[in-house]
Amino acid sequence: MVTIEQLAEAALDGKSLLLRSLTQDFLREYPSLNEYPKPLTNDLRLLAAAASLVEFFALRLRQAPPPWAKDVGALPEPIHLLKAAANMRRLRELCETEAPEPLLKRGFYAPPNFLEFA
Repeated sequence: MVTIEQLAEAALDGKSLLLRSLTQDFLREYPSLNEYPKPLTNDLRLLAAAASLVEFFALRLRQAPPPWAKDVGALPEPIHLLKAAANMRRLRELCETEAPEPLLKRGFYAPPNFLEFA
């Protein structure tokens, strides 16, 4: 069983291929996201990533996100979810200006088509 924590860890570690694969499995295993339980972690980065991803998937699937996600705040320092954004100015700017709203509001930068093919 894939967990949102595993997806959050892959996202934070910049492991795009793993994240894409885990996302496919996660969405197949949890077609209804509204009741997905809150991760049991004290790691604020992991919790913020999990909340951002579950809200992002819910938005994309036109579902209500789990209630716990709205209570998770933003990170003190933003994080680029694509490693290439560190070296590619245009990609970095695209991520910083057009990231999906559930990611952006918690300080995660990604391109607008992030995980679109997952």
